[in-house]
Amino acid sequence: MKLARILLLALCLLPLMVGCGTVGKNFDSSKVENIQNNVTTQLDILNWFGVPYKEGKENNHAMWTYQLDTWQAIGDGVSKGLVILFDDNNIVKAYRYESSY
Repeated sequence: MKLARILLLALCLLPLMVGCGTVGKNFDSSKVENIQNNVTTQLDILNWFGVPYKEGKENNHAMWTYQLDTWQAIGDGVSKGLVILFDDNNIVKAYRYESSY
């Protein structure tokens, strides 16, 4: 009887433990306000946020992405993302920050 209760409890808790997840890595979003187009360098970004979660190219310009997405079985997940496009001189050309925190 005791074993049956433990198994029942485990089956009830399993979806809660399995139903959570994270993609990306956390970054200090308070530094986003320091970014200035045509001023901030790629080295500044690296110092403030660390190594990007993803790197890519857009029209032959470097593009870095910082991203954190979390979800859970109960309640809403949260996310934040920062995408930075650099010019040919590794200066911020444009950026976009979105957050649901």
